[in-house]
Amino acid sequence: MQTREVGLEAYRRELLKGSTETLILSLVSEAPKYGYQLVKEMDVRSSGYFHLQDGSLYPALHRLERDGLVEGAWEDSPTGQSRRYYRITTAGKAKLHSVLQEWDLFTRAVNLVAKPAP
Repeated sequence: MQTREVGLEAYRRELLKGSTETLILSLVSEAPKYGYQLVKEMDVRSSGYFHLQDGSLYPALHRLERDGLVEGAWEDSPTGQSRRYYRITTAGKAKLHSVLQEWDLFTRAVNLVAKPAP
């Protein structure tokens, strides 16, 4: 049983690795967010399924920023602490839209194969 759980955990990590940028774009499309806020929001919304580590989050944010899909800016939070907030760009919105469309097609195709109608 333990081997199965380890295998599923590795599979889950691979799924997250392939989806991290899409999940980040989705969250910042609603409102600007800072790093820790992204981690907490993703954890809460996924009921703990997606637990993002700093080692995954910040490289993904830097890639998104480098590619012009998000913009980061230092701002004071309501508590006065300076935080880097990330906002989605117009290019990021377009990318998110196309990736989510592709995701719908992909999951539909997987389900047609893996869960065929009786």
